[in-house]
Amino acid sequence: MSSWVEYANEEVNEVGTKVRNLRMTRTKQSLIDAFIKLVNEKDFEQITIADLAEGAQVNRATFYAHFNDKYELLDYLVGDTASTAIVNRTKGEVEFNEEGITQLVLAICDFYQQPDVDCRRSYITLVVPQLKDKAISELKAYLLKALPSHCSADEIVLYSALIAQMIHESASQWASGNTALDKEDIAKKVALLVLHGFQ
Repeated sequence: MSSWVEYANEEVNEVGTKVRNLRMTRTKQSLIDAFIKLVNEKDFEQITIADLAEGAQVNRATFYAHFNDKYELLDYLVGDTASTAIVNRTKGEVEFNEEGITQLVLAICDFYQQPDVDCRRSYITLVVPQLKDKAISELKAYLLKALPSHCSADEIVLYSALIAQMIHESASQWASGNTALDKEDIAKKVALLVLHGFQ
């Protein structure tokens, strides 16, 4: 009898955990949506926690249950979109070949097209350096997994940093309109350049 009760309690706990996780995810998304809406309306410096809580229809304590401050929310948003862009383009597969590098360049191009916010001066000033840091960090993490079969252990860290910079710079040039090439052409050219460097 006690084993049935234990089983029932485990099931209830599991369902309760799933409901809490779903609620947490929805609340976090509401805070992100409120942030994006507010950035379109006012400068980042003027956005308060009260604004964010009100926009997400939660109280301040709920905001603080998810983020320490608006900078952490911004950091989460930027980091999440970088990793999501890479996973979406690579379908979660880690490959160091022409297609893999091409998809990484396209992923960073996608990343620079999000979030969908107006170019408010304070937001751009604050976010652009974070976008670069997050993009390069995510690229390096991918490349650290992809490179071991292509170079020595001593070279992996060096090459992952160099290739991440190259991929990022090519996508950044496209995103800022500094090239007439479309992103698919840029991605293919960078992939060939990177791979021929390894031959």
